Amino acid sequence: MSTSETSGLVTDMAGLREHVGRHLGYTEWEVMDQERVNRFADVTDDHNYIHVDVERAKASPFGGTVAHGYLTLALLAPITMRLLRVSDVVAGVNYGLDRVRFSAPLPVGAEWRGGAEIVGVDDVPGGLQVKLRATVEVRGSGKPAMIAECLVRLFG
Repeated sequence: MSTSETSGLVTDMAGLREHVGRHLGYTEWEVMDQERVNRFADVTDDHNYIHVDVERAKASPFGGTVAHGYLTLALLAPITMRLLRVSDVVAGVNYGLDRVRFSAPLPVGAEWRGGAEIVGVDDVPGGLQVKLRATVEVRGSGKPAMIAECLVRLFG
């Protein structure tokens, strides 16, 4: 993978608008491991067998354990922090999501990476709201595991 794919964007709040429509690149590939899925199951109290029972999940439609959809969604925080750095932000918060789709499973043992594009920047009291279209891709899959439009509020 080339450096340009993983470089992301470093800017300041005043410069964010000029990057609307820009794809920020991708994170490095990482492996989704069973331990991470199990920890997420414990934290969320979601122990559905398709996530945590390796033997039983082999007979599921997925052929093995898969990451929770909400675990995949939670990956947005580190993905966006790796791909977008705004130098003069004092505080940033997740404001919400406009659209989320889990279009394919994220199998345990598979490699995944995140990507993001800035699709909008709007003024809000005390700062800016940035809309990002983010994806979680699975190596070798024809569809992303997740596509989400997330809203982040940045305060300077």
